[in-house]
Amino acid sequence: MTERQEARRRRILDASTRLACGGGFDAVQMREVAESSGVALGTLYRYFPSKIHLLVATMEDQLGQLHGTLRKRPPAATAPGERVAETLLRAFRTLQREPQLADAMVRALIFADRSVSAEVATVARLTRTIIVDAMTPTPAPTPTGARLCAVRVIEHTWHAALVSWLTGRSTATEATQDIRTVCTLLDPLPPADTGR
Repeated sequence: MTERQEARRRRILDASTRLACGGGFDAVQMREVAESSGVALGTLYRYFPSKIHLLVATMEDQLGQLHGTLRKRPPAATAPGERVAETLLRAFRTLQREPQLADAMVRALIFADRSVSAEVATVARLTRTIIVDAMTPTPAPTPTGARLCAVRVIEHTWHAALVSWLTGRSTATEATQDIRTVCTLLDPLPPADTGR
């Protein structure tokens, strides 16, 4: 994208975030996003074909910002599981401050059909990258075997804990406990585990 296109996309994502923070999923209406971001409605649809595309992109944007923050302020713990728990709980606390935004983004992921599969895959990759980057204080090889399986289980539990908290099926304390518990999967695994 050109600088101008990137600036326009930034305005659209910022408008989507503001509207979702103020009123959740239902408040993000394409016409209002267009007006709030100062772009024509047709232009908005060229960037994001639907509200679901837009909110999944908003989640990707929020995760990207979190990833940037974590690179500047990495977790302080030494054990991999503790580092990942610290990272995910920092993200969870951020989402707790903006529950309507969290609800809008998670709903979009749940409602996403195959037309949004590329965007959903990007969110999953970014979530996994955040988990892997949090595991060690220095860049490490991509996990394999049992360690990669543990990363996937942590990713799934993270999403399930968010959904459960957002729908009132669990408390924030229970979600926090679930996240801490699943992250312990990383600690007993040796760094070069091959899954054999």
